[in-house]
Amino acid sequence: MPGGFDEIEIGRVAHLGAMVVSERELVAFVTAFAPGWDPADGAPDAMVFSIWSRLESEADQAWPQSKRLGVDALRWARNPPAGETLRARVTVMGKDPVGEGKGIVIAQHDLLDGAGRLVFSCLTRSVFAR
Repeated sequence: MPGGFDEIEIGRVAHLGAMVVSERELVAFVTAFAPGWDPADGAPDAMVFSIWSRLESEADQAWPQSKRLGVDALRWARNPPAGETLRARVTVMGKDPVGEGKGIVIAQHDLLDGAGRLVFSCLTRSVFAR
């Protein structure tokens, strides 16, 4: 994302990185957080959310984002198997200035598999510096 709220363009798409669903991490996650889930069924929803959250968190370290106001409209489309590469992207859907020093950015986040199919999506509202 650019240097500040005023430089962010509605419709802009930013890529947030990629991550492989490793079999070792899938088994460890299921053991710790999803007992009863069969790893053969792919990554459980909570792990998919965690992967998106990590990719988004790593990417937004360089953004002028000061606060996340909400994560809404969460949607899980599939449970990716071990070995699948997931990539995240964010699309700016809208923005609203709030005073002279900040603004709210509304964005759609998508997590896609190697074939470009939707795995997870959500909407966020975040405060950015102007």
